[in-house]
Amino acid sequence: MAQNTTLMAAVAGGGAPLPEGPPGRPRALRLPHGPKVIIGLVILAVFVVVAIIGTWAAPYSPNATNVATWVRHVLVPGTGPGTGVPAHYYPLPLPPSSSHLLGTTVFAQDVLSQLLASTGATLFVGLLAAAMATVLSVLVGVTAGYLGGFADESLSLLSNVFLAIPGLPLLIVLAFYVPSAGTSILLVATIIAVTSWAYTARVLRAQTLSLRSRDFVEAARISGEGRLRIILVEVLPNLVPIVAASFLFTTLYAIGVYVALAFLGLAGSPTSSPAGLWNWGEMLREGFANNAVRGGWWWWWAPPGLCIALLGTSLALLNFGIDEFINPRLRVAGLSRRAAKRAGIRVRPSFGVTAVVRRKAEPGGEVAAP
Repeated sequence: MAQNTTLMAAVAGGGAPLPEGPPGRPRALRLPHGPKVIIGLVILAVFVVVAIIGTWAAPYSPNATNVATWVRHVLVPGTGPGTGVPAHYYPLPLPPSSSHLLGTTVFAQDVLSQLLASTGATLFVGLLAAAMATVLSVLVGVTAGYLGGFADESLSLLSNVFLAIPGLPLLIVLAFYVPSAGTSILLVATIIAVTSWAYTARVLRAQTLSLRSRDFVEAARISGEGRLRIILVEVLPNLVPIVAASFLFTTLYAIGVYVALAFLGLAGSPTSSPAGLWNWGEMLREGFANNAVRGGWWWWWAPPGLCIALLGTSLALLNFGIDEFINPRLRVAGLSRRAAKRAGIRVRPSFGVTAVVRRKAEPGGEVAAP
């Protein structure tokens, strides 16, 4: 089965597998371990740790307003001496300092505390929605592709229906008519998952249709193995790269939808609603609503925007690593020059950014990897 798994991964990537050792020796499953994958995992691990301990590590409460920090303020027009109206002052946010590492908002709230508290809800929605969407896509796509017939037609019709349902507009409508829809992160994650599983299900169905006619699946069927065991043991392991790539993409999509929903003010205000949670979209909304960009208060809106960019970068780097695992032509990118030389692989640069992988053959010459 190890050889079959390698073969299927190579076919999915569009090329033949490169042998990784002498004939007869068991071939170990080699996961991507290039610099891009390591950097992506490190960034993602940092966000996961912050999401777990962020609430306890925050130096202040995200909603706490410390009036003592309002040392910068401007006089509200129409008030003060000569107007007959008591003076009213509009506070200005404090820049980063030793007391507030990322400064404060215009409401004298600590930006770092809000950022730490926002990471948990934002990442939780993304991972939960991706997990539910992945389970749905695997159940529907693999089942439809392997069973065929009426089951395939019914499940394909179901996928086409959900493929036409837009996720973000549906969430906006629900949050407008049902206020609790935007404040419940579980409901938000569920709606995102229900509206984002169909595309991956169609891809998995197509791959399963190709795999079910392969020799090793036929051999398992002739030997008397049940359908469930064939799907779980023979078919599903060959779809792991596609499932993993779909999980990463859905995570990024869910985070983007949740941030957009909060930026539009439909996720519930953390300061006014007990059900509301801090998230990066809420931080951006408050910053833009209070002229943080025009006022030059970059410490208010830049940190959440940078966090969104970094998290998206980490997921993209991990996706590149999965591409290296699927495609044998890119698999050598995860090896150092010394390791590639020991393995007998020579990388010949060609026009563009894709390297041509060649393996030393018998004394007759070199054989290029297809």
